[in-house]
Amino acid sequence: MGYFLYRIVMSTSKQLTMNVLLACAYFTGVEILFRMTKGGLAYEASKYLVIVFVLIGMFYKGVSGKGYAYFIYLVLLVPAIVVASVTLTLDAKFRSNITFVLSGPVCLGLAALFCYDRKVTYQQLHKLVLYILLPIISTTTYLFLYTPSIKDRLSGTASNAALSGGFGPNQVSTILGLGIFCVVVRLVLKSPNIFLKILNLVLLAAMTFRAIVTFSRGGVLAAALVVAAFFGTVVLRLKVKRLIPLFGSIFLLVSILGVTWVVSSNQTRGLIDKRYANQDALGREKNDLTTGRLQLFLQEVDGFLESPFLGIGASRVKNKRVQETGQQLPSHNELGRLLSEHGLLGIICIFILVFKPLVYRANNRRNIFFFSFLAFWFATINHSGIRIAAPAVLYALALLNVTYEKPPIHRKQLKHS
Repeated sequence: MGYFLYRIVMSTSKQLTMNVLLACAYFTGVEILFRMTKGGLAYEASKYLVIVFVLIGMFYKGVSGKGYAYFIYLVLLVPAIVVASVTLTLDAKFRSNITFVLSGPVCLGLAALFCYDRKVTYQQLHKLVLYILLPIISTTTYLFLYTPSIKDRLSGTASNAALSGGFGPNQVSTILGLGIFCVVVRLVLKSPNIFLKILNLVLLAAMTFRAIVTFSRGGVLAAALVVAAFFGTVVLRLKVKRLIPLFGSIFLLVSILGVTWVVSSNQTRGLIDKRYANQDALGREKNDLTTGRLQLFLQEVDGFLESPFLGIGASRVKNKRVQETGQQLPSHNELGRLLSEHGLLGIICIFILVFKPLVYRANNRRNIFFFSFLAFWFATINHSGIRIAAPAVLYALALLNVTYEKPPIHRKQLKHS
């Protein structure tokens, strides 16, 4: 934190934007490692640090006037706090509950406001992907050290904290899924020699294995969606003669992932196959494919119907579940939470979040990772909400204005006779 704050404060005007983005990228990648090792300043520290970094960036560099929609989005979050002050029960911890549900949306709004139409070069964009990836490599290493033997920690087909560094499998799976995407990007676009190709393939196999054996499907499926979006974008941009090496990379990638799945199946004694087939340990099909998320979403829809204009108040959904069932079950779907807790204002927020990037994309198609970043945000908020900084920061990075360095023109010097 001190290192990045020093770099940002001491930056020249030209360096400031990139230093802010690098700080955000690093804390996006390292967040889960700090949480599982209890090594961070606070549980939500990464989201708060991203907010601090982008606010410093805004103070020095301002914001694009075209990104006003995200200012409106942030303003629309405020009424839910006022409503919550009336609707939350006396035993609910008002401040901590409000910050828990709104730190993610606020982080997203401020990061989007800072990044909107902000210019970075294509090479700088790759550097941001690398800064996200490096801490996730550390996280993967920690997971292997924490649980060297998979077979000793098996406990059915449910998500397994013992195989996730002693932490929430959903969040670990999500960050490893992001790491998988970053490694694939490095493998395809930034591995000019055989050594780097082998290194990235090893990292890809390690991350995929650890993501699979968390038994949490959300991050793995999100990774598949994001990688598919990346390859779709690359295929459309490349010329025909350059597609052959790309298809070679895809074949290599699929082969490694196939081998990793076989190893995962062996190490979990076939339980992982049953998990993805929606079966329990005895092979019986489970009733709910979403592991309870659909029921939570329907409760959130009920909250919207109860108070459709201003919503039932920030964190009230979780508060109601504690009252009715005695269980501390936070929302797993950010869209459902916006509907229930913010009402009609939440619908406007959803429209801004979905359509503003698409409008921007219509006029600026240079960000090769646009659909990948947006796919990661959308997939993650629908199975895990914004509990970590990653979906907020990736959403914001989709709004960057990417420029490509022009190759220098070499002019021949005329010889005088």
